[in-house]
Amino acid sequence: MPGDKSISHRALMFSALAVGRSRISGLLEGEDVLATAAALRAMGARIAREAEGIWTVDGVGVGGLLQPGQALDMGNSGTSARLLMGLIASHPITATLIGDASLSRRPMARVIAPLSAMGADFQASPGDRLPLMVRGACPAVPIAYRLPVASAQVKSAVLLAGLNTPGITRVIEPVPTRDHSERMLAGFGARLTIGEEARARVIEIAGEAELRPQEIVVPGDPSSAAFFLVAATIVPGSDVTITGVGLNPTRAGLIAVLRLMGADIAEENPREMGGEPVADLRVRHAPLTGIEVPPELAPSMIDEYPALFVAAAFASGITRALGAEELRVKESDRIAAMAEALGAIGARVTEARDGLVIEGSGGAPLAGGATIATRLDHRIAMSLAVAALHCRAPVTLDDAAPVATSFPGFFAALDALAPSGC
Repeated sequence: MPGDKSISHRALMFSALAVGRSRISGLLEGEDVLATAAALRAMGARIAREAEGIWTVDGVGVGGLLQPGQALDMGNSGTSARLLMGLIASHPITATLIGDASLSRRPMARVIAPLSAMGADFQASPGDRLPLMVRGACPAVPIAYRLPVASAQVKSAVLLAGLNTPGITRVIEPVPTRDHSERMLAGFGARLTIGEEARARVIEIAGEAELRPQEIVVPGDPSSAAFFLVAATIVPGSDVTITGVGLNPTRAGLIAVLRLMGADIAEENPREMGGEPVADLRVRHAPLTGIEVPPELAPSMIDEYPALFVAAAFASGITRALGAEELRVKESDRIAAMAEALGAIGARVTEARDGLVIEGSGGAPLAGGATIATRLDHRIAMSLAVAALHCRAPVTLDDAAPVATSFPGFFAALDALAPSGC
């Protein structure tokens, strides 16, 4: 699998804030991560590619970001936009963030609210969307912020702002989200503590930090692996091993849910890479049974719901995959997009406010034969490509280009594995 997208973004950002040279191996070279690299270069970091997946970053130190000379283009990357807003918020610089049509429709209010409380000033487009201008505060004000909705991006943005804020910045998480920022910040030497308060997770970071450069190894992306886990499960006769997949507990929800449905997924060669648990995953075709997806698992698999919806379409019985209203504000409205797409290829789908109810085919192929509107969303495109592997007629994607944002080699990998004629 390509390198983990979430970890790749953070590796670049934290390296840019360290004093000295960091080296990153396994960096995802998708368009989203490259947008982060370009923005950090514009603010003074020296970032160079040595070989495929191997990059060096000469950081400017916390507080050392420079005024960018032009607007920072986030492309399609919500992670780049939201985390960089946090990074800029406590530096004495002003930056304008722009993005493509899809990103410009995504709301940024959840990030603007806490960063404004820290003293940053925002001028956003209507609906708190991009393009927006952020003027950092120096000094920023430390806050204690309780996340109203589970969001690793909002949490990370506040922690990034806290790095250059005098005093202690606190983030309270009623529902734990992916913890890559906390793990990596600790590795870079940030003064960070994690505790519990009234059954909520509390992360505290001390400001005016001095980060040390690191050697970082990025594990394989579990969100990218999701498509091959589902493909191998639904296509009869499959037996696929996916090597070096990150199995951080805050990201492993899909594997747990697929196993509840009956999937045959074995973890082999468990190890650690860059402070993250990793294993090879061997997945073989297995009949699936519809279930009630535990809603408490949603934060640990929010990006994998489109792939889960595909698995449910081939299960026996009904799958209720709810508790994921966050899908409405991703690169597309993924609930509506997947309901439309699966319905078009013959699945029986009912759309709910916070997810889908899907009556599966019992393992039989779906009809296929439709053209799918991918809505500039890489995960919609990849999910329907996987579903097409077990359809009676070809499925056409109206635009496959967005896949390059997270998994440039996806179609080559799928072609290498797909049965003849798929």
